Amino acid sequence: MIDKKPPKALSFLFPTFGDILWLSTFYLVLMRGRAMINADGDLALHLNLGKYILQYGEIPLRDVFSHTMTGQPVIQHEWLTTVIFSFAERHFGLTGVIVICALVVATAFWFLFNHMQNKSQTLILSFSVAFLTIIVSMIHWLSRPHLVTFLLLTLWMIKIDQIKSGKVKDWWTLPLIMLAWVNLHGGFIIGFITWLIYGVGLVWDRFWNRMADALPNHFWRYYLLSGVSAFAISLLNPSGIRLWEKVILHVGNQYLADFTREFRSPNFHWTSSWPALFFIALFILTLGYRSKKIESPALFNAVAWLMMGLYSGRNLPLFAIITAPLLVLCLNETINSLASQSRFLSKIISLDSRLQGIEKQLTGVFWPLIGFSLAVIALNIGYHFDFEKKGYAFDPEVFPIQAINWLEENPQEGEMFNLFQWGGYLEYRLWPEEQVFIDSKSDFYGEAFVRQYEQVMKTDEDWQEVLENYSVDWAILPPDSYAVREMQRELGWEVVYQDGTTVILRDD
Repeated sequence: MIDKKPPKALSFLFPTFGDILWLSTFYLVLMRGRAMINADGDLALHLNLGKYILQYGEIPLRDVFSHTMTGQPVIQHEWLTTVIFSFAERHFGLTGVIVICALVVATAFWFLFNHMQNKSQTLILSFSVAFLTIIVSMIHWLSRPHLVTFLLLTLWMIKIDQIKSGKVKDWWTLPLIMLAWVNLHGGFIIGFITWLIYGVGLVWDRFWNRMADALPNHFWRYYLLSGVSAFAISLLNPSGIRLWEKVILHVGNQYLADFTREFRSPNFHWTSSWPALFFIALFILTLGYRSKKIESPALFNAVAWLMMGLYSGRNLPLFAIITAPLLVLCLNETINSLASQSRFLSKIISLDSRLQGIEKQLTGVFWPLIGFSLAVIALNIGYHFDFEKKGYAFDPEVFPIQAINWLEENPQEGEMFNLFQWGGYLEYRLWPEEQVFIDSKSDFYGEAFVRQYEQVMKTDEDWQEVLENYSVDWAILPPDSYAVREMQRELGWEVVYQDGTTVILRDD
């Protein structure tokens, strides 16, 4: 039955493995959409910036959203994504934002799957590893611009590999990808890191005579041309070379990295990290079992990003995306070498071969279009895909929604002090009438200021002076915050509003 090929005229009616992967990923994002919105406060921050750009027709390169840093130079390294998000939110609400996130993530892993399938000539393995990579990446599924890096990194690595395989005249695609990347997300520097490691790996293989195949004619000319031109293109952003300075300095600041949870090392005691742990174990086992030489460009990148993933949890999805093609090749060789000793593995290989024959007859694309259209129709008539069936919205148990409703009717005089994670949402709801004390752009505020913020939150020595120095007259904080109790006890501030999520206090 499985050898039966569908009639060519009806081939578009049957989904390919790529279709199934795309649809699965797309709907997984829709199901996790509400959690992605409420996992941190960054989405509101981006929506507010995008709203500003659309309203005023300019990218603010000096701070206008806080009363503590007003007029200070600011780098807007994700400005284009914020505009896209804000445009979608203006016309379709937060549902539009989640649909964009779903399209980006699903397309990224569709490209990854097809690349692995073409390289390894396996279907079942490529699909399985692609799906495992998706599960690993879920540790960092948030409705933020960094999801664009999943897609652009995948395309970047595919193009580098294709240039090495002989398509040297396609070198121009790398600077084209970079032009989009540098304006969509600060992760553009990842492209240069992988490009450099790839080149080092090639030099290493050449020095030790480990190259399985000769490089294409003029490869190094086009390789260097692609990297240098991509760097030149990366300067085509609102801040020019200052964007590079900002990204490098932020990555190198240990205090700010520790302050931001996602920059910390992954905790493998959390079940959400177990897929990454399994991926790493599988990679190491198959790597050790493989008898053929592994090309250093792929190996060096995999090892480098494994180290970076263990250092900072947000890099684990990037490690998985970069390493997945190598993992498929290693697994394929392992299975083929063991097939003679295992009837089960022989059947898997035979099944894979038959499935590939059928897959080649299928058109593809039809089912993703149908799946996308059905999702849009369902969302328009009010169907909720999220697990909680509450729809895509900010959660009143996470953000001070009711408190801000009250503030809109009862505006407070003077400057505010606020929770770091709420800064973006406060800007989204209250700016320009109110300016925040701080928001989640810790790289912009810098170590010295963030330390002052923590000084107040922990009520460390001389914390009152910080509030005085910034002329703070009122605060909006969680009820269980230690600072709330001390503001009442030490400063004599009175509670003017309180609900289950928020307390507003002010100097009477």
